[in-house]
Amino acid sequence: MTEVSNYTACRQLSQMFLAITIFHSSEYILAISIHGKSNVNLMSLLISKHYFLAMVFSLLEYLIEIFLFPGLKEYWFISNVGLIMVVIGEIIRKMAIITAGGAFTHLIRTRPEEHHKLITHGVYRFVRHPGYCGFLIWSVGTQIMLCNPLSTVLFAIVVWRFFARRIPYEEYFLRQFFGFQYQEYAQRVPSGVPFVK
Repeated sequence: MTEVSNYTACRQLSQMFLAITIFHSSEYILAISIHGKSNVNLMSLLISKHYFLAMVFSLLEYLIEIFLFPGLKEYWFISNVGLIMVVIGEIIRKMAIITAGGAFTHLIRTRPEEHHKLITHGVYRFVRHPGYCGFLIWSVGTQIMLCNPLSTVLFAIVVWRFFARRIPYEEYFLRQFFGFQYQEYAQRVPSGVPFVK
């Protein structure tokens, strides 16, 4: 690798690992502060086997491309757009968690709880699922930041498909819990995930 590609790799990989560290540690800290340490487990870090494999794949793509096509990683405008997306996605997701408080969980509730209420203020005024919206922006942004063309497309497709399936399932229960109140809210406010009504 040349001196330029060494600098590029150091900068982009450092940003990526910092983004992952901040995302997951803040997710865990917020979960503990909202739900208490006894109610939080490793699921609160949102690290699954599929997520881990996706990150390994993106790292392999990055390393292969920086050795074979180092010029591909030198598009700083594109990389900086990805960094901005990472920051925006992180902010949106954390605003969703803080705004929802105890109503925010990482697992879909299939039964209402005593303190469960419909959140329609703050960031929820603009999108129904800001946590999903933020994660989608964040995850795709990580790959744009690395100038990973293949992983950018794959992350966008896989994360979108996951939420396209999850949102209707979750909203089925929200309609059960909140009835017309949720129906009216869903008609007025977009989901926050493109092409998912």
